[in-house]
Amino acid sequence: MSRIPVTKKQTTELSKSLPVNRAVVASAGKAGALAVGRKLTPAVLRAPMLPAGVEPLPVESKVGANYDTEWARSYPARAARVLLVEGLVKPAIDLLATPTVKGLDRLDDLDGQPVVFAANHHSHVDTPLMLSVIPEPWRHHLFIGAAADYFFGNRVTSTLSALVIGAIPIERTKVTRNSADQAAELLDDGWSMLIFPEGGRSPDGWGQAFRGGAAYLSLRCGVPVVPVHVEGTGRVLRKGKNVPRPSPTTVTFGTPLVPQEGEDSRRLAARIETAVAELADEASSDWWQARKRAAAGSTPSLQGPDSEAWRRTWALGDRKARRRPKRAWPEL
Repeated sequence: MSRIPVTKKQTTELSKSLPVNRAVVASAGKAGALAVGRKLTPAVLRAPMLPAGVEPLPVESKVGANYDTEWARSYPARAARVLLVEGLVKPAIDLLATPTVKGLDRLDDLDGQPVVFAANHHSHVDTPLMLSVIPEPWRHHLFIGAAADYFFGNRVTSTLSALVIGAIPIERTKVTRNSADQAAELLDDGWSMLIFPEGGRSPDGWGQAFRGGAAYLSLRCGVPVVPVHVEGTGRVLRKGKNVPRPSPTTVTFGTPLVPQEGEDSRRLAARIETAVAELADEASSDWWQARKRAAAGSTPSLQGPDSEAWRRTWALGDRKARRRPKRAWPEL
């Protein structure tokens, strides 16, 4: 009686000694494989079928509010963003918008701690302008809350928004847990945030009511809010236009706001809007007159008169007409 093979070599020798027509076996195996392959290939390529009446599971989108921007905080991405901002964005803004920056001394007491910069919003130029004028140490340790449906609509715009301006997707119609958690995590990690609480660009040159995103994050993370007023970007590139026109701009930083005891996000959002309105008054007149109107409670609203469209447009006439003397080379 022969012994049962226990090693691979013994097994191979035994299989060779068996009286089997290997050519027939190989031919049959190849034919079987081809037959099975012809039957299985369409099934493998075809999506699985669902029973009638069963709703398919929704496919989770990888863009919009679900776009993952964590890679944009990596060292290579941050280094590339510094080069883009300092080498391309800032020189372009200096020529196109010639910004005058006021109120930087009001940031001295912050000692570089994380903050939320909350600014009014009139133009797509607002974002590169703010990236150019926000001082160190915040400028290159900054992320921007950008509209998920606009800046993160597809893979290309999502990648460019995350890389060039350090944006994260924010739902402008509501504060979602995903957006809020991502912003709060970055603030807790020492990053600062730039957000436009109006949720979108001004449709007619006047401001819109501030939403609660900046206030909510300030309360949740315990960070100050720096109100910022941006003036003149509507002349550079207003909503509905695609070609920018050179025009001077002014950016005014306000005194940081800290949440008060018992204050909720709605009250803090209203206080942020009032602070930006006072900065707008300061930019259009002077500090002393703006302070007197603020003390009297007569600061003009960012939202303009509550009247018909023609009356609101007429009220903007003087503001649209204000321009600084044109600067020529070499005195730019």
